Amino acid sequence: MEDRNTAIPRTVRLLGYAGLIPFVALAALFFLADPEWRYSVLWALCAYAAVIVSFLGAIHWGLAMHAESSSHWPYIWGVTPCLLAWACLLPPPAVGLCLLAAVLWACLLVDRNAYPGFGVAHWLRMRLILTTVASICCGLAGVLA
Repeated sequence: MEDRNTAIPRTVRLLGYAGLIPFVALAALFFLADPEWRYSVLWALCAYAAVIVSFLGAIHWGLAMHAESSSHWPYIWGVTPCLLAWACLLPPPAVGLCLLAAVLWACLLVDRNAYPGFGVAHWLRMRLILTTVASICCGLAGVLA
């Protein structure tokens, strides 16, 4: 399937990149905060990353519903990131953040295969940038915690 439209609207791009603000702000705050606040900051970053990972899975449900896909795969994958994100909230935040960084990349790899079939491959460049920044923030905070 060809891309429906190769131009991502400006407002949508701004919203997407604005979604990086909590990643960057919380990762920076972790390094700047008093030690007594660091655990709370790590937990907040971990929770935000888990929400974003869940959102990335939900996109597949929306794409499949819009395309009226008869395949079960987009629906199965659509709930998988949510379950992985939840599991990443169970260990200490430092571990969870490292796992969430990996899950963000797993989501992008699945998206690279799935998006062209739904005609939305033009979103992948922005997704790569968002994934790179988000995973660096999660990974650095997790590893250096």
